Amino acid sequence: MEKITSFTINHLDLLPGVYVSRVDRYQDAVITTFDLRMTAPNREPVMNTAELHTIEHLAATFLRNHKEYGDKVVYFGPMGCRTGCYLLLAGEYTSREILPLIIELFAFIRDFRGEVPGAAAKDCGNYLDMNLGMANYLAKKYLKVLENATEENLVYPE
Repeated sequence: MEKITSFTINHLDLLPGVYVSRVDRYQDAVITTFDLRMTAPNREPVMNTAELHTIEHLAATFLRNHKEYGDKVVYFGPMGCRTGCYLLLAGEYTSREILPLIIELFAFIRDFRGEVPGAAAKDCGNYLDMNLGMANYLAKKYLKVLENATEENLVYPE
């Protein structure tokens, strides 16, 4: 079987950042998949499921309610390796173009206090697996990368 594109990226050189993972075209639709890499793969600890689950709830809620991008959000969710998340947007975008959105998103997560949206038994299949404090911490850490992003944080390594 042929290796999929995301498995051809050298994860030993990959830094935290925002990357265009792929651009798909289907009939008249264009979908851009972003790799929001929050930790350095195989070099930093992965995120625990509780904080990643919390980030997912907060991010999905924030993004789907965003005044400019809300109707373009196709999907937001965690990577299986727990080193980041995927964001799928309708349309073709570059990492640099959406960097302000991702900074706004993670500032929201960093500053969020209170009850996590959807963290109730009737709303979520694993509502007890949440860790807001760690989600706040990880968002703050990721923001330092985003606010100082260079090309090496926005373009996959060769």
